[in-house]
Amino acid sequence: MQQALALAAHALYISNPNPRVGCVIVAHDGHTVLGSGFTQRAGGPHAEVMALRDAAARNHDVRSATAYVTLEPCSHHGRTGPCCDALIAAGIGHVVGAILDPNPRVAGQGFERLRAAGVTVDIDARAGKQSRALNIGFFSRMVRKQPWVRLKAGMSLDGATALANGESQWITGEAARADAHHWRARACAILTGVGTMLADDPLLNVRNIDTPRQPRLVIVDSQLRTPPGAKALAVPREVLIYCAHPDAARRAALEARGATVIVLPDAHGRVDLQAMLQDLGQREVNELHVEAGGTLNGALVQAHLVDECLLYMAPRILGKGQGAFSGLALPQLKNAPTLAFQEITQVGADLRIRAIAEGHDAF
Repeated sequence: MQQALALAAHALYISNPNPRVGCVIVAHDGHTVLGSGFTQRAGGPHAEVMALRDAAARNHDVRSATAYVTLEPCSHHGRTGPCCDALIAAGIGHVVGAILDPNPRVAGQGFERLRAAGVTVDIDARAGKQSRALNIGFFSRMVRKQPWVRLKAGMSLDGATALANGESQWITGEAARADAHHWRARACAILTGVGTMLADDPLLNVRNIDTPRQPRLVIVDSQLRTPPGAKALAVPREVLIYCAHPDAARRAALEARGATVIVLPDAHGRVDLQAMLQDLGQREVNELHVEAGGTLNGALVQAHLVDECLLYMAPRILGKGQGAFSGLALPQLKNAPTLAFQEITQVGADLRIRAIAEGHDAF
């Protein structure tokens, strides 16, 4: 199962919006690997089919063998056929699954179909926790109907993301900045605000990583102030701009650059952030990677929409400057969001801190 989980990690950048799944087929002796594989790009074969193909290419007989798979084999016709049927047809005798598929179209039916065909099914609950963590965005979209929101920020030791005059390049070191691209690459979409677009004109794409796809770009822009000539709009990928006031001329200029403009106002004339997440869930966004300024960051935290913080902290002190969450206004200390540390790792000279908002992974 650990080999299968390692294989699943190979799908980290390629399988979206499908889950990252690995499969290892083992002979009767419990040690000889007959075939292995992981889920390919959407529309391509899933892990089980890849493992069966690998076994066939090696001329191995998989009848009565055991398949270790990190997520329940699918039982429905989507972009591909049901994986449970492929395992049954191949004569697999035993399936060890890590966790049930949260997709309502599966949700236990894959295991039941295997059992009905005479295949023995066992669940490895310990591996299930690892598989769920690897696929937290997929689970979020299936259960909560919205993506897992991971907010990234680079800051000084005293929490500043820029000097008071806006200078911010670079607070963190090269190793931390390179590491952040891996987190961009695994996301379905990167979210930013119009303030960042106007101040920095960033590319917000994945660089120096071998990945076949660029995450979609999502911009929160209430009044459609994003410049049509912004560098980020020139990157080949889907661009979604959420606004509250659809100025016709500005909308036409942005759509001429290939952007899709979505009007989702809240009662205060700003973008309805909760409705935006629900819309992104419908658009099959699993993990939403946020790289924005303090205003949007604070608004997302204030609305309890941030699931995870990914913070790179440099050993520098900047004093009075711009904060990562300046848009957050708390009436009392007791209203401060509570997070639980998941990991603190040194990356170059900086620290990478991962923390999950209290209760946000309980779904």
